[in-house]
Amino acid sequence: MADFKFLKNPVSGRWTIIAPRRAKRPDVSRKASPLCPFCIGREKEEPDVYRVGGSSGDSNWQIRVVPNKFPFAPIHEIIIHSPDHHKNFDELPQDQSELIFQTYLQRYNLYKNKGQVYIFHNRGEAAGESLPHPHTQLTVIPNKVKMNIPYLDPSLTRLFGRFRQAILGVGPEKEKQVQVETKHFYLFSPKTSQWPDEVWTAPKKRARFFGQISKDEISDLAYTISRLIQILDLRHGHEFPFNFYIYPGLDWYLRLIPRAKSLGGFEIGTGIYINTQGPEETIEFIKEHFQTPDEEKIRREHQALYKRSV
Repeated sequence: MADFKFLKNPVSGRWTIIAPRRAKRPDVSRKASPLCPFCIGREKEEPDVYRVGGSSGDSNWQIRVVPNKFPFAPIHEIIIHSPDHHKNFDELPQDQSELIFQTYLQRYNLYKNKGQVYIFHNRGEAAGESLPHPHTQLTVIPNKVKMNIPYLDPSLTRLFGRFRQAILGVGPEKEKQVQVETKHFYLFSPKTSQWPDEVWTAPKKRARFFGQISKDEISDLAYTISRLIQILDLRHGHEFPFNFYIYPGLDWYLRLIPRAKSLGGFEIGTGIYINTQGPEETIEFIKEHFQTPDEEKIRREHQALYKRSV
């Protein structure tokens, strides 16, 4: 049997991927993890298709991209965040986080004409992570396969005003939506959030694909996501389980979901989620702790001046 097969339900119209070979992949939750294939020293065993730093086969690298040995799509890659087996966005230096997002951009634009480029990150066993070395997955799903991504129909969001109404919950009553802003992005928790502390990051410049993001936006986004995870560490504990994905179509956004609950039979059966936390509380907590990149730069400069004066 092939590694995977796309099947469409003739009644509901929804797609399923049958991928039995993935049951054999190393998985820490099943105590089936070998020596980490993503760590330094395994480069010749896991040849890369793209890297930042060093030469092919050596250990002098900052980021590596390798094919997924257990794919569920025609193109399925692993983006290894760094040589460090433990550090993720909340602990990596800013420049390393930027390299990760720059790699997302490079791979997205490489494949954007081959299908729907879906970039997603699982962190922690409860979020579906099978190997603990921080990494992101990139898949290219055939255009014929309609994804069941919530909320956004790109055709409804090409104007930011309509985006705000559809996603932020700003209706005719002009109800205020609490949000956090950076130079290039809005951080918000939709009125119809499905998960506690769910946060969306959307660019202020609308009607674009992720592949059109600028260098300045990459820097801002890397800082924003790293800072956001640090803040949610305070609420959920260090190395809390979470997922994020980048919407692959027009009017892209990044949606981050702390896995603070398990889905019950009602949610699985009906597709109706029960959220036990108001989105306003989520954003107020983030707003209390968030600093813009400029504020962070000023804070570090003040710290440096203080150290030199004592």
